[in-house]
Amino acid sequence: MNSSLQRHLVTLGTGTLLACAAASSQAQASSPLWSFANVSANYLDWSAGTEARTANNAPKSDFVYLELEGGLGYEWGEFYGFFDFENPANDQFDAPSSGKDNFRTAGKVTSHLYLGDSPFSVYAHVYDFRDYGYDAREQDQILGLGYRTTFANGLWFKPFLGAARVQSDGYTGMNGFMAGWVAGYGFTAAGQDFSLTNWHEQTFGRDYDYLNQNYMNGKAGSVGTNGAISLWWHPVDLVTTGIQYRYADEKLATPDNYQNAMIYTVKLNLL
Repeated sequence: MNSSLQRHLVTLGTGTLLACAAASSQAQASSPLWSFANVSANYLDWSAGTEARTANNAPKSDFVYLELEGGLGYEWGEFYGFFDFENPANDQFDAPSSGKDNFRTAGKVTSHLYLGDSPFSVYAHVYDFRDYGYDAREQDQILGLGYRTTFANGLWFKPFLGAARVQSDGYTGMNGFMAGWVAGYGFTAAGQDFSLTNWHEQTFGRDYDYLNQNYMNGKAGSVGTNGAISLWWHPVDLVTTGIQYRYADEKLATPDNYQNAMIYTVKLNLL
């Protein structure tokens, strides 16, 4: 074999290997490292105290909701989202309940875009709520920095801090800041798999006009609290069931009142 042909074959082989390596790297970048998806039926039961405290301030009523939920993780970032259908069997405006049982939707998408190999990330999330009976809507948009860590015992913790913007019927514009986290811990007890999770959001420095216009019967405080603590049981791969303690203060259209509920959930795991 002459040297010219040998060089040509070596060049061709090297090019093929580089092309294969690039294709493999591209495939890895576009293929998720982990993913999950589920559908769930949920019943939210407001405490009697919450229903009494909010009777004249964005009154609360127990409701059923259906949820689609999922997440994806890549080498370069991760995404999570859900979409809820509240009171799915009801009309848009539920007259006997004075609108407490209107058909509503709520959805959220969050993302961490990793900053290289560091535990820091560009964090963003969008939350959208709509009440179709009152033709009301509010969308919260957060952009800032996130952090991700997993401890030796398996506890994972992902805090964030970002600037907040709101788009709603009553007010549209910048709306202070939001700090918060999601956290989780899996464990085994009595031969069964369980997990604890917590999501928490703390808003602060919210705009005066927003606090006046987006709350019923009064101005809310500039600091708002929102979150849930959950205990999940994983009896089989296909099914997860759990109970959640839902809490909020200076949120959910009610000023100056703490609100809490229990949520009972059954999930069908699709991935």
